[in-house]
Amino acid sequence: MKHVNLTERLSRYIDAGFPVLYLNTFEEKEAIELIKRTANTEKLIQWSIAEGYSCYSLTKKEYVMPWSQTGFAEMMAVNTEEDFDRSLFVVKDASSLLEDAVSVAYLKELAIKINNGLECTIILLSPVIRIPKELENFITILEMDYQTEDEIREDIKQFCVDYGVTISESLLKEMALNFKGLTKSEIFSILSLAYSDDGELGKQDLKLIFEQKQQKIRKSGILEMIPLKETMEDIGGLEVLKKWLKKKAVVMKNLDQAKQFGVDSPKGVLIAGVPGCGKSLSAKAAADLFQVPLLRMDMGRLMGKYVGESEENLRKAIALAEAISPCVLWVDELEKAFAGIGGAGGAAEVTTRLFGNFLTWMQEKKSPVFVVATANDIIKLPPELLRKGRFDEIYYVGLPNAKERRHIFEIHIKKRRPGDLAAIHLDELVNATDGYSGADIESVVRDSVETAYVNGKKAITTGDIKESIRQTHSLSEIMREPIEQMKKIYEQNKFKSASQEGA
Repeated sequence: MKHVNLTERLSRYIDAGFPVLYLNTFEEKEAIELIKRTANTEKLIQWSIAEGYSCYSLTKKEYVMPWSQTGFAEMMAVNTEEDFDRSLFVVKDASSLLEDAVSVAYLKELAIKINNGLECTIILLSPVIRIPKELENFITILEMDYQTEDEIREDIKQFCVDYGVTISESLLKEMALNFKGLTKSEIFSILSLAYSDDGELGKQDLKLIFEQKQQKIRKSGILEMIPLKETMEDIGGLEVLKKWLKKKAVVMKNLDQAKQFGVDSPKGVLIAGVPGCGKSLSAKAAADLFQVPLLRMDMGRLMGKYVGESEENLRKAIALAEAISPCVLWVDELEKAFAGIGGAGGAAEVTTRLFGNFLTWMQEKKSPVFVVATANDIIKLPPELLRKGRFDEIYYVGLPNAKERRHIFEIHIKKRRPGDLAAIHLDELVNATDGYSGADIESVVRDSVETAYVNGKKAITTGDIKESIRQTHSLSEIMREPIEQMKKIYEQNKFKSASQEGA
């Protein structure tokens, strides 16, 4: 049965006499059908900005009052307490309505009557949550459940039956996995679009699914779906971290078997340290290694102007990540997200609540969402985040050593001028770049290739790259003191080095 958890919750809240339920969903039609199935009342009263007012008999299964273009205030003014008795009152387009003071006042008055014994439940439908102060104490927020992989499979099968399309079991499984996190209507729209192209469903349609899913996630404003381009081979050095991620990949790729064996679902990793030394690259490569989608969470966009909106944004982002799982959730520059914790003022209080909610989720999560959090300055992070149980491991990334610098040069020269690599004296470049970050080295190679092209040269040489080095100020020159300070603190706290054992 679809949405079984929500059905049970909805039924319990209605039976218990909760006055106002706020159902957060884009799936308005699905929500109405769910409410009808759940209802144990005589009638369903509906109002929307577009359609106006109607009354549907749940016992007779028919409209006793057809839709009429009646304004909300007008409807509320003419309806008596008796009209609302033994009913569910569904308000569509709720977020817009709740910005009107008169409408809010009418809803508050009705909610008070419900608390005093009126047999009615107000159900607000909206994809956006807006809770006025006047209604805070009356409202309980619910959200439509995301469809499971099995439910999505059934939807695809039904589409194929309706349109006379044949689909293989392997493609069905792959499509269902790729559709995770999308609504029923979104899935149907994408299937229709794919079918309209050539009259069939094929492996080529997986790209379309990815593009549409990427759009949907981007529109959320909090999460972004990142295309997978980088691999472990693109990372120069960080061998300890890479080895650890490869170990976790075995578990992530075989979760069911691993759990049966007694292995816990991996929580994630915190990678901290020097900017430009492979932290973000590691997050991207991890998703490729695990063969799962990569979601980037923009913590700065969580903050909302309405009461409870920031916490709701975090909850929705986590719910979407869990619906798409297994996946990698990349939280970049974590220290900036939780700046101001414990401080005074409204913003600091909201940040503290967000931090608490995030910690609770990290501690208790059972879903296969692997969190890769990156931070440039772990010193600014609250100590609670660093306790065991939040992340599986914490790694420190420092400036690359000689061996790592050599590898980084090889990667970036191969990427741009593979035929020139054999003639380049890498040892000279390594010796000339002590204190350079991986980003510094990439910049040097990129600049030398561009200069060689502009000067009409047929190849790049060791001298070209050394000239670019001479014109580059390394990270260690610019941030010498902060880097040394960070290194000492990481060593004192015995954080593991991403580069070498025992460091």
